[in-house]
Amino acid sequence: MNIRKSNENDASSIMELVHQAQDYFRRSNIDQWQDGYPKIENILEDIQKGCSYVLEDQQKIIGTMYFAIEEDVNYHHIDGQWKTSHQPYAVIHRIVVDEKHKGQNLAALLLSYVVNTCLNLKVASIRIDTHEDNLSMQRFLKKNGFELCGGITLQSGAPRIGFEKIIE
Repeated sequence: MNIRKSNENDASSIMELVHQAQDYFRRSNIDQWQDGYPKIENILEDIQKGCSYVLEDQQKIIGTMYFAIEEDVNYHHIDGQWKTSHQPYAVIHRIVVDEKHKGQNLAALLLSYVVNTCLNLKVASIRIDTHEDNLSMQRFLKKNGFELCGGITLQSGAPRIGFEKIIE
């Protein structure tokens, strides 16, 4: 398996994974990504910024994520408290694994890539958010050392819960 930066040729495969996730959320009555987000334009923008990554197995894309070391405006205000403040942090968004490969700990491979990159760059923490009804993501985050920090509101107005992991 290989993790690499995405390119424009990967966009349709990434969108297939996004559509799988949207269908899963709909079937699970989770009101996340049900408004058409993320769209192909979001994915292409991620790719152009150099922040879109894919997980490949035998040259087939089976996972994806947005990963950047950047300040996220959605995280400026939190009903609670982040674990770190006034220092650089990484963000992960739009992490998705092919439904045919769920249960194989592949999201943890993507997370491990982020952790190792942060260690090498001396970045103190990783922040991520999810919908309050997305219990499988919350379990994954807690299992992998993320702590619930509080509620945030996305620029779209949608409420989310923020998690942070200290890199050690």
